[in-house]
Amino acid sequence: MGKTSRTGFQKNHKFQIRKINMTNDMFSLKDKIVVVTGAAGLIGQAQCIALSKYGASVIACDIDLNKTKILLNELNHKSFALRIDVTNHHSIKEANSIIESETNGIDVLINNAAINDTFISSEDMLSQTMFENYSCDLWRKSINVNVTGTFLCCQVFGSVMAEKRKGSIINVGSTYGLVGPDQSIYTDETGKQLFYKSPAYPTGKGAIVNFTRYLAAYWGVKGVRVNTLSPGGVEDAQNEEFIKKYSEKTMLKRMAKPEDYAGAVVFLASDASSYMTGANLIVDGGWTAW
Repeated sequence: MGKTSRTGFQKNHKFQIRKINMTNDMFSLKDKIVVVTGAAGLIGQAQCIALSKYGASVIACDIDLNKTKILLNELNHKSFALRIDVTNHHSIKEANSIIESETNGIDVLINNAAINDTFISSEDMLSQTMFENYSCDLWRKSINVNVTGTFLCCQVFGSVMAEKRKGSIINVGSTYGLVGPDQSIYTDETGKQLFYKSPAYPTGKGAIVNFTRYLAAYWGVKGVRVNTLSPGGVEDAQNEEFIKKYSEKTMLKRMAKPEDYAGAVVFLASDASSYMTGANLIVDGGWTAW
């Protein structure tokens, strides 16, 4: 045996490359049952298509079943659509019963369902989004979908994974779950404020990040991984002034395309991230890294 050096390493020890078990299909989702809530949304659609291409049986869930059924044309034959209201415990339980009767049980849950505030007119939007005027009704509606909806889906679908002692939960957050909204980007070319990003959305997305940590710690011993995916803003026919201002705040100088999040969601759903839990994967073009 060689002598031990001051660094603690043995001298004259023959260097060996350790064999690491890596396969070409570590990103494969073949035979995995993946539930995606908010599947009819912009990011939700891209998620479903990416998951399907990597072999998953996608259960596309949304409150708008008609839009979700149209999405099925882009997915593999193993996928199907379900109407689900994430704020309704009975609706989620009913969906879970259907999934269990049609499959071998859920392997991955992606909590993508979320809402932004909507208003009748631009005047209402400016007035009602001011913090001083922001109503409890708008607050409760946003928190109910964006936070309670995630809680309920994790409770119902996640419990199934915990019983199986394996699974991956991906809670979709936002850059605004990490930093405060820059209200100056919601102005026109003259600097006039068009509206304010509401207090409810960033509060809810911030809650998602720590709820993820809670569940990761709670279900880790049962083999269920729980991570947050925090995307940045997606370009979707917004006015040119907003796109310009938003883009300038990112390092890549552009807003995201829906498919920019495809790789991240496949990674978190697959065995490629098997030692990752309680984490927040930020994909925002560098917005929060300045």
